[in-house]
Amino acid sequence: MEYTLTQAFFEGRDIKAYNIFGAHVQKDGVRFAVYAPNAQRISVVGSFNDWDETADPMVRDEKGIWECTVKSAKVGDSYKYRVVQKYGNVVDKIDPYAFYSEMRPKTNSVIADLSYDGWTDKKWMNSRSKNFDKPVNIYEMHVGSWTKEGEEFCQYKDIEADLIAHCKKHNFTHVEVMPLCEHPFDGSWGYQCTAYFASTARCGTNQDLMHFVNALHEAGIGIIMDFVPVHFVKDDYALRYFDGTPLYEYDKEEDANSEWGTLNFNLWREEVRCFLMSAANFWLDKYHFDGLRMDAISNAIFWKGNKTRGVNEGACNFMKRMNHMLNEEHKGKIMLIAEDSSDFQGVTHLGLDGGLGFDYKWDLGWMNDTFKYFKMDPIYRQYHHNLINWSMAYFYSEKFILPFSHDEVVHGKATVVDKMWGTYEQKFAQARALYAYMFLHPGKKLNFMGNELGMLREWDEQRSCDWFLRDYPMHDSFEKYFADLGKLYVENDAFYGRDYDWDSFQWIDADDKQHNTYSFIRKGTKKDFIVILNFSTNQYHLQFGVPTAGLYREVLNSQWGQYNGDWVGGIPRIAHSIKFKRNNQPYMIEVEVPAFGAIVYEVEKR
Repeated sequence: MEYTLTQAFFEGRDIKAYNIFGAHVQKDGVRFAVYAPNAQRISVVGSFNDWDETADPMVRDEKGIWECTVKSAKVGDSYKYRVVQKYGNVVDKIDPYAFYSEMRPKTNSVIADLSYDGWTDKKWMNSRSKNFDKPVNIYEMHVGSWTKEGEEFCQYKDIEADLIAHCKKHNFTHVEVMPLCEHPFDGSWGYQCTAYFASTARCGTNQDLMHFVNALHEAGIGIIMDFVPVHFVKDDYALRYFDGTPLYEYDKEEDANSEWGTLNFNLWREEVRCFLMSAANFWLDKYHFDGLRMDAISNAIFWKGNKTRGVNEGACNFMKRMNHMLNEEHKGKIMLIAEDSSDFQGVTHLGLDGGLGFDYKWDLGWMNDTFKYFKMDPIYRQYHHNLINWSMAYFYSEKFILPFSHDEVVHGKATVVDKMWGTYEQKFAQARALYAYMFLHPGKKLNFMGNELGMLREWDEQRSCDWFLRDYPMHDSFEKYFADLGKLYVENDAFYGRDYDWDSFQWIDADDKQHNTYSFIRKGTKKDFIVILNFSTNQYHLQFGVPTAGLYREVLNSQWGQYNGDWVGGIPRIAHSIKFKRNNQPYMIEVEVPAFGAIVYEVEKR
């Protein structure tokens, strides 16, 4: 049987519902279509008909889709749907599939043109992959506040060139933007959405965003967008009780109301599934995004994120289907990332194997354990040694990304540097060692904007990053260290090429709690590396087992003077191997390990 797009919509199989619904410019005017099966009557009202509900009534089909064509409407006009709901209430609603909206505090939808003839990224699009065997160093950013001045949000076109240069300088491979779907409250950062197909008016036009994405691709930089498939705002003009019934949300209030003061999507309903799958595909299709990071997935896996309430099977089936269909549509060349704080198994396993079908999962357990360790007085770290080495006990159960995200530098949690124990100088020394641990540990990387500056002020969406910190030697040297560490990561496949193969990583000594040190080997195709981390206040002269005979050349030391460390000089040292068994290795080296220091030795393969 030949299925139409509308039939696929009702069967939960349509990921391009935006081709049916919304406002579409045609030769004879603009065609409007909206799904509202329980509404008594709907009219299109807007600037083109003086908001007269009698001018352009919509006609309902047998399945609950309302349509009409307005000859006088044109691109740039604002509009809403005047809905006479099931029980007679009259409410002006935004178009759920609108492609643009007015700038807040206004709430009207806007007729938009999605055509763009500036795409020059075909080569990039054809060469994309999921990057399992490639470096992934993500720069997470809030576009509107990156270099914000005064009350105005950053515009795509104004930051484009500077952002590309910044990513190149710091060896970031991808930019991840916090949600760009339209939202009413600046302080929600885009995580409480109203219009899932409308790029926010805060930062520019649809075409400005397309130019922004294309420019990043031309520079060899990928772009990922945060996407929010779990909940939406309660505002009356949006999706809530759209036709007078819980059309998008759950029927039961206890299921519908979320912990954030929003409403949870009913992920069991086929039409809602198509709405969200289409919204996800929309950004990949129309804007050429390279992937999506899905927010609050644990709140979909378990009912309201509560494990004691059990698994939400309908929501899990939705995620399996969404990930499968997006991969089918884009030939497996996109990155689908789950922000999941639960211990649910199989998030990054294929749906056919019982998993949810995501490509990557944020390792929030690693992040929490790591920060807990670095916050404590070093004298007590020996009793919590497993906070650092535990991550490798479960690492290969999923494909993890190691995140130091926006969530960790707001709401009184302190910035990454400020979380560190000790004095000003000790905080920076430990932060340098911490970042060595992060970048040289298996798994892809993510850092929020400002982390690279060693910011001490928490992020505020109303203020720019503290770029003036570059005038201060400690911050300037920290940024240089961050860039050098990123360079070491992206230029050596030992640190990314076989991230998820168990034999690419080997502990030398994971249990030296007496000295608060950790040492391990990362294995590449041409070079192996020895990584030694000292998270104590003491400098040590220690022996470490190594796999081969030869010379071990120091390629990075977080305490070099050029990084404002207290290690004399920045000249790489050479360690000579000795034929003596140590740490289950046939050879050993003797190394002076600086306090709060990270050192990396290069091993040429023979």
